[in-house]
Amino acid sequence: MSYEKVKQAAKLSIGTKQATKMVELGKAVEVFVARDADPRITNKVVNLCKKTGVTITYVDSMKQLGKACGIEVGAAIAAVVNE
Repeated sequence: MSYEKVKQAAKLSIGTKQATKMVELGKAVEVFVARDADPRITNKVVNLCKKTGVTITYVDSMKQLGKACGIEVGAAIAAVVNE
């Protein structure tokens, strides 16, 4: 599944603010969005990705995305960043 990409990423931006910033700076390669995250939180990033052409990958849950990112808490959004 797509969690492998998250686990293997050299650099991640976890969380809505950080991911949004990376997309705006043109550094995000792919953005992972948890399906169970609040749309009010994720919509801004999703729309920004669509505008800028960044790939969006939906994953099952915030808990699994957080785990893939190596954190103890759930993550709504994580961006794979290209240095």
